[in-house]
Amino acid sequence: MKIAISSDHRGYTLKKYIIEVFASEKFEFLDLGTHGKESVDYPDYGIAAAEAVSTGECSMGIVICSTGIGISIAANKVKGIRAAHCTDPFSARMARRHNNANILALGADITGTAIAEETVLNFLTGEFEGGRHQRRIDKITAYEEKY
Repeated sequence: MKIAISSDHRGYTLKKYIIEVFASEKFEFLDLGTHGKESVDYPDYGIAAAEAVSTGECSMGIVICSTGIGISIAANKVKGIRAAHCTDPFSARMARRHNNANILALGADITGTAIAEETVLNFLTGEFEGGRHQRRIDKITAYEEKY
C-alpha cells in the first residue's frame, strides 16, 4: 500500500518517526515534505498529500501539523478526500470503519509517539464496513459533486 505523508515544520519529527516505524513491504511512503524544521505553511502540505490520494497515486494519506486541525481542513478541500483528525486509536479505527476516511490527520504537539503509532496502525489496517455507512458516504460525495 502506497501512503502519501506530509507535514508542516511542527509535524516533521513525528512524520519521520512514522515513516521509520511503518516503512515495510506492506507500507510504502511517498514523503511530500516538509523536509526540515524551517517554518512552512501547512495548507501546502495537506493539499499535496490529498492530491496524491485523490488522483490515485497513493491509496491513503497521513498529514501532520501541530494540532492536526489546520492540515485536515486543508486536505478536506480536495475533491474525494475524507480526512479524519484523530487523537486516539479508537477514533482512527472508526474513521476507517464508518467514514471510509482516506487520510489520517495527526497533531504532533498533542499526540505522543506511542499513541500516534497505535493510531496510525488502526487507520492503515482498518477496513470500511460499507452497508448503511456507504449510504452516508454517498450523500457526502453527491454534495461534493454538486458544488
